[in-house]
Amino acid sequence: MDLGISGKRALVCASSKGLGRGCAEALAEAGVNLVLNARGAQVLEETAKEIRDAYGVDVVTVAADISTAEGQAKVLEVAGQIDILVNNAGGPPPGMWYDWDRDDFIAALDANMLAPIALMKALMPAMMERGWGRVVNITSQSVKAPIAQLGLSNSARAGLTGYVAGTARQVASKGVTINNLLPGIHDTDRAVALDGNVVKAKGISLEEARAERAATIPARRYGTRQEFGQTCAFLCSVHAGFIVGQNLLLDGGATNATL
Repeated sequence: MDLGISGKRALVCASSKGLGRGCAEALAEAGVNLVLNARGAQVLEETAKEIRDAYGVDVVTVAADISTAEGQAKVLEVAGQIDILVNNAGGPPPGMWYDWDRDDFIAALDANMLAPIALMKALMPAMMERGWGRVVNITSQSVKAPIAQLGLSNSARAGLTGYVAGTARQVASKGVTINNLLPGIHDTDRAVALDGNVVKAKGISLEEARAERAATIPARRYGTRQEFGQTCAFLCSVHAGFIVGQNLLLDGGATNATL
C-alpha cells in the first residue's frame, strides 16, 4: 500500500533503537525524511547511517535528552518544518508504590507527559496552517490496564492520554490527527530490563523469564519493532485521516478487555 507520505518530514523521538527505531524505519520505507533523536550519539549515528543506506531518505540526527527543556529546544532548532511527530521516551523504573517520592513523579511526568505535550504545542500550529499533520504518541498498554509495578508509567502516560483525548478533537478540523499507540511487551531493551528483574526476583534464567511472560500473551510471543513501526506508519499515512484521538493496543491480546 502506498501510504501517500513520501517526501514528508518526520521527527521521531528516542529512535536510535527499540520501538522508536521501528517507527523510523517504517516511515523511511514509505519515503519520509527523518529527524532522529536519542540521548546516545554513537548509537544514534549508527542507526541513521543504516536507515540512509537502506532507504535512501534524508536523515538528520540530534543527540539530546528530549525530557528536558534544553533538549527540546535543541531538537526543535534542528528539526525545522515537521509534518509527522512521533513522541517516544523510555519508561520510568519499576517499583512499589512506597518507593517513589515527588522527584520520581516529576521525572516521569517530564519524560512521558510534559515532553510530548511541549513538542505538540511547538509543532502542531504550523501543521494546522498547512492543513495536514500527524502525531503519534507511544504510550503503554498500562493506559488500558494498569501494571502495578509500573506506577510511575501508569500515572504519567494516563495524564498524556487525557490531554490527547481533548486536544485531538480540537485540531482534527485542520487536518491534524493525534493518536496513541499502546505497546505491550516487545522484544526490546526495555523487555530485557523488565525480564531481568524477574530473573533476580525468582532466581530463574532469562530464557525462563521470557517463556513465562510469553505464556501470558495470547499470541504466545513478544512483538517486534518492525510490526510496531508499520502500524505507526499507517497512522501517519493519508489513509488514517479519520482516526482521531484513539488508543490502539499492540499487545498480542494481553490486555483482557472488551473495549
